[in-house]
Amino acid sequence: MTTPLIELRGVGRTFEANGVLLPVLQDIDLQVNPNEILCLVGESGCGKTTTGKIVAGLLGQTSGEVLVNGRPRESYTGAEKTLLRRQLQIVHQDPFASLNPAHTIGQILSFPLQRHGLVKDRADLRRRIWELLTLVDLTPPGDIVNKYPHQLSGGQRQRVSIARALTVQPKLIVADEAVSMVDVSIRVSILKTLHRLKDELGLAIVFITHDLALAKYFAWEGRIGVMYLGRMVEIGPTPDMIMHPQHPYTRALMAAVPEADPDITRNKQHIALRSDDIPRLSEIPRGCAFHPRCPQFKAGVCDGDVPLLMPVQGVTQTVACANLSPHPVG
Repeated sequence: MTTPLIELRGVGRTFEANGVLLPVLQDIDLQVNPNEILCLVGESGCGKTTTGKIVAGLLGQTSGEVLVNGRPRESYTGAEKTLLRRQLQIVHQDPFASLNPAHTIGQILSFPLQRHGLVKDRADLRRRIWELLTLVDLTPPGDIVNKYPHQLSGGQRQRVSIARALTVQPKLIVADEAVSMVDVSIRVSILKTLHRLKDELGLAIVFITHDLALAKYFAWEGRIGVMYLGRMVEIGPTPDMIMHPQHPYTRALMAAVPEADPDITRNKQHIALRSDDIPRLSEIPRGCAFHPRCPQFKAGVCDGDVPLLMPVQGVTQTVACANLSPHPVG
């Protein structure tokens, strides 16, 4: 059995705002296997970026446990901890904000290579920078290496961010809304680059997006996890999530995805929610947090205990919904 590259067990994270503790994440159970694509999908404020930052090691958890290669993250010390930091990298949403405007692209890529002793001399450094720029389709490298971030397009800057993440030879990359701030015309090109890097370098990718159509395209051979108000409500293989969504929230997201075929759009079932308002994190409803909006709400069931992620009869997904029949154990 393959050991997960990273595993979250009952992970929670709270933040304080004006003296009030906000439960941004609650009881997140998640595994990412080597060379796997996992998409985290949900509305703004659902906790997907916080989850990504915990996976990448930029944030610690308030509760629960994070395991890397089967070991608790806290057990890594010294040189092991440095190596762990290299293994888990992140590509942020805004490449202009995440790249130092005072440094050239060559300098941006050279710093981690030199800091971690991954090159022997200047010739090796130049060769490695050229390789990285070629890997992310920034060719010819000589036209890019001496430019500053503001001299590049948004798509080129994001490719530089990907190249920077690759400098330390990671095993996993968290791509946080990595194509949301680039032109629509080049999003697919960047996603194809990420797919190629996954295959060539054996990377695992946690792809964070609010766009279920984008998740469908990018992670068709992977998995999708749907989050709502800090909890995972459904997770499973992408084809089954798209073709047979189980949680009412996942179904509502699927119904809102625009279709290129007008006949499909006209015949698509519209799902009317009980409310369009998302509850505040400081006022999360009792039971299933989605129940004030859920068209399948049952009083005394949905507003009782918090539903746990459970296997469901006849499908591959695990779903947190009290209205679904759990798969019999054994």
